[in-house]
This record gives sequence, structure tokens and C-alpha cells, in this order.
Amino acid sequence: MNETSVIETPTPTIQVPVAFFDLDLTLLSVNSASLWIKSEYKLGFVSTWQVIKASYWLTRYHLGASSLESALLSAIKSLKGQDADAFKKRMLLFFESKLKHLLRPGALEQVAKHKAQGHLCYLCTNATNILSELFVNELKLNGMICNTFEVKQGHFTGEPASLLCFGSGKLVLAKQLLQNSHISLSECYFYTDSYSDLPLLEQVGYPILVHPDPRLEREAQKRGWPIVNWD
Repeated sequence: MNETSVIETPTPTIQVPVAFFDLDLTLLSVNSASLWIKSEYKLGFVSTWQVIKASYWLTRYHLGASSLESALLSAIKSLKGQDADAFKKRMLLFFESKLKHLLRPGALEQVAKHKAQGHLCYLCTNATNILSELFVNELKLNGMICNTFEVKQGHFTGEPASLLCFGSGKLVLAKQLLQNSHISLSECYFYTDSYSDLPLLEQVGYPILVHPDPRLEREAQKRGWPIVNWD
């Protein structure tokens, strides 16, 4: 398992536009974090209080009342001391049994269209690199921008391995991906449902909103951004 990297090392070979895809409620019809918490609770890896806390943060975030950044840091910290390989095995089982079949039909079609046009397709999500890699392999994407957890001596330290891939962090990481290429963000696409992704949406040439949350839908109406239905 790669313990430190967040994205593939930028190379001069990126000569075509990149289509960035958010994961939760964009490629997927569900929020994977919510399902993961429930799965971990059933297995005894999280407490009732942690489930209540996570549900509270996710609800407030969806309603536009708070950011998820502090919740993400708290979730990463809760992993301190856990065996990273065991965590990865549970994530694989979770992916196979709970998530893989919940990819939106329209998402699969759109990924195929970009590939047919010769574009690169990248996951751009606040999910962990462990889960992100599974979706990259499943969809045969070119890479990923995501969150990673620091691992030392086979166990999580409870700290992020790099910049959080959330909000403005997604924009920074997308720019890093393209920094040695001849492609600019103005030539790229970004598909997402979340208002928190506004920093990157404002910089790409083709922002496309997939079942947007209420705040992002209002923003789309003001800016004339397209909204698509992938169900």
C-alpha cells in the first residue's frame, strides 16, 4: 500500500484534457462514508457515539450548515493504532459487497465518452486512497486525487499523509497534477455534486453538476452551469 502519495507523480506526458470525477453522490448514488461507518459499527470497530457524531456532521454538511474538514481530521485521528493491512482488507470486502454495484449508470457512460475522446479520467474525492484505488481499477481510470492516511510500522498514526483533498485542497492537488503538462484547468472537466468543490469548479473550463446539493444547485442557476441526471 502506498503510504505517502496523494496523486500520481505529475509527468510531461499529460497532453490531453483531464476529466475529474467526484465519487460520493456523483459516480456513486450514495455517500460511501455513511455506509462505511455503519459497516464498521456492525463489525465493532466504531462506537455508537462515533456513529452519532458522524451522522451529525454528514447531515449538517449536506444541509450547508458546516464544512467537513474538521470531521475528516477527526475521522483520520480515530484510526490511530489500527493495523493498516487489516483495514485495507475490510475496505475491499466493503467495496465488493456494498459499493461496486451502486455506480450510477450515467457515470459509466460519461467515463466511456471521455475515454473515447482521448481524455484522461481521474477520480477527485475526499475518500481514502484505499477506496479510491479500488474504483480507479474498477473503472480503469488514469489516476486519482484523494486523501491518504499516514502509516508507520504498519499502523495508522491518526494523521493525514498530505494536504486534505477537500475544498480548496482539491484545486491545489489538481494544479499539481498538471504542473508539468501543457494542459491547463481551463481545458479540463469536473463532475461533482458538492458545493464544497466550488474552488475547483470555478477553475475548470467545463464544470458539470451531477445531482447537486441545494447550495450548488443555486450556484449553478446563477452561473449557468449545466446540471445532469445520471440515474
